[in-house]
Amino acid sequence: MFTIGDFARHGRVSARMLRHYDAIGLLRPERTDPFSGYRYYAAAQLAQLNRIIALKDLGFTLQQVREILEERVSSEELRGMLTLRRAELEEAMAAAAAGLAQVEARLRSIESEGHMPTEDVIVKSIPAVRVAELTATAAGYGPEHIGPVISPLYDELFRRIEAAGVTPTGPGIAYYEDAPEGDGAILVHAGVTVAAGPRPGQDFETVDLPAIERAATIVHRGPMDAIVPTAQILGRWMDAGCHRSAGYAREVSLECPADREKWVTELQEPLG
Repeated sequence: MFTIGDFARHGRVSARMLRHYDAIGLLRPERTDPFSGYRYYAAAQLAQLNRIIALKDLGFTLQQVREILEERVSSEELRGMLTLRRAELEEAMAAAAAGLAQVEARLRSIESEGHMPTEDVIVKSIPAVRVAELTATAAGYGPEHIGPVISPLYDELFRRIEAAGVTPTGPGIAYYEDAPEGDGAILVHAGVTVAAGPRPGQDFETVDLPAIERAATIVHRGPMDAIVPTAQILGRWMDAGCHRSAGYAREVSLECPADREKWVTELQEPLG
């Protein structure tokens, strides 16, 4: 038998936690001395403690842990709970990875201040183009707002155009405008180049984007989460040359392999 202190040490938890589990009936001591009130635990109870901690670390409440341990949750329900929790953790990991990429992008911008290669900017005319597109609203223009909106849009867009028998004839083109509701919200247009015109019953828009007479362009290599340094090179070039922006830059996807680090995207910012 273990004293509560010894059991806590072997279980790598606090004695205070064990007393709480006892109080709520989650993990009772094997024996409690009726005179001193001292709690004693059996080695076999370490297995139950391990299950409690594992379930708690997965994000279950203590009430849910109790129900699982008391077998008031069926194996199917438990599997569903674990699957949901796994999805939540994967989503949190993806969000954390995206956040880290944005922090690293900002750091690169800070580190390269004063020596950004603005010679990478090219001014050219952009011809008119027809795109199939879906739109949605993002809370802001930062990568942390755009990314979670535009990725599902593209997934859904490609599903819909395939179902409609429409074949892309060129790159994806994303473009942006201020949302009517204001407060910094952005209307996100996720488009892909097509030749076909609109047809009845299509569940996406077909839009003819106008030509841009003069656009400042630059090529970004890597994921869009890390777009900030490239966008700021473009901004510094415009400031140095006293150019005026005429709107948000279009983002033309030149290469989109499975490895996002190998993405190649051209920014096309219209000049006034």
